[in-house]
Amino acid sequence: MAHPFVHLELATADPGAAKEFYAKLFGWKLQDVEFPFGTYTMIDAGREPGGGIMKQMLPGAGSAWRAYVLVDDIEAATAQARALGATLLKDVYEVPGTGWLSIVADPTGAELGLWQPKM
Repeated sequence: MAHPFVHLELATADPGAAKEFYAKLFGWKLQDVEFPFGTYTMIDAGREPGGGIMKQMLPGAGSAWRAYVLVDDIEAATAQARALGATLLKDVYEVPGTGWLSIVADPTGAELGLWQPKM
């Protein structure tokens, strides 16, 4: 399986301000979806990859965009990233009805999300 970027996500301290800004700047269509962790705003930019806006959930982290890469096996990919020197920021987490994610920081400190969809 190739490992393309499949999702871009903004984690921010102020989702409302971010939604207003990006909707006006780019004309993105935004749709709020409720999950157990809170409101997640799906971004429809008219092309792939898709995206989302959410409240920042990592303690002490500022607002930032994060890219997610498609993986075959979230557990194996997360373990391999750690073995190669990545720092685990968010262990494997199930997004109900959708799939699983984890978040790592590579050895240079750059954050990256790993994503395995439900099949």
